[in-house]
Amino acid sequence: MKIRILGSGTSSGVPRIGNDWGACDPNEPRNRRTRASVLVSTDTTRILIDTSPDMRGQLLAADIADVDAVIWTHDHADHTHGIDDLRQLMHIRNGEPVRGYARAFTREQLETKFHYAFFGRALYRPTIALETLPDSLTIGDIRITVADQPHGGITSAGLRFDSKDKSIGYATDFHEMTSKMRALYTGLDVWVVDALRRAPHPTHPTLAQVVGWIGELRPRRSALVHMDNSMDYIGLTAELPEGIEPGYDGLEILA
Repeated sequence: MKIRILGSGTSSGVPRIGNDWGACDPNEPRNRRTRASVLVSTDTTRILIDTSPDMRGQLLAADIADVDAVIWTHDHADHTHGIDDLRQLMHIRNGEPVRGYARAFTREQLETKFHYAFFGRALYRPTIALETLPDSLTIGDIRITVADQPHGGITSAGLRFDSKDKSIGYATDFHEMTSKMRALYTGLDVWVVDALRRAPHPTHPTLAQVVGWIGELRPRRSALVHMDNSMDYIGLTAELPEGIEPGYDGLEILA
């Protein structure tokens, strides 16, 4: 099992519009970050997490034309507004809708905002067959376990993927660590985790918080994502403890 970081950036990406690189070196290609999304896969199963506004380019770069399912962590624009590009996956599947999962509140929001994608409209058939994401389910040969994560006034879905004896965790868009999250992310081979910036933020963790949680939970390997333009790749690489690395678009990690 492996995880591919499709997009490692925050909602504005890096650089921000206006060619604003902040503290990031524009000559370092790993600083160019699209909006957050990952792909978890085995030899027989592929699961896409979120449909970022940059999804088309991300799937082209990864040479992915179909997935077994999509899981949405929450309904914010930077994690959902590439949803229309699932229509091309539906065409590749000869008209069969793409399987999708979201927690109850997220599902309600998605169906309201993108009603046509789930229920069709006029001459357009539904693109996605959406189900409520339970606390646990199995897709192909991957077992998925879910914990709700505080994210400002809503929750996001924290995800753990297990296949055979390997485990991967994905934690994005949260601002505190609950006991259920601790249980979910304990004993991981790989943890891909939101580390927005060094300065405090009301709905995302700081770099120091994440480094502390990694020290507590002790995954074998960790990669940071959802980073803004204050987080320079080379600077982070020199700063981070062993076993923790800044993620970047296109990075693949085997569990």
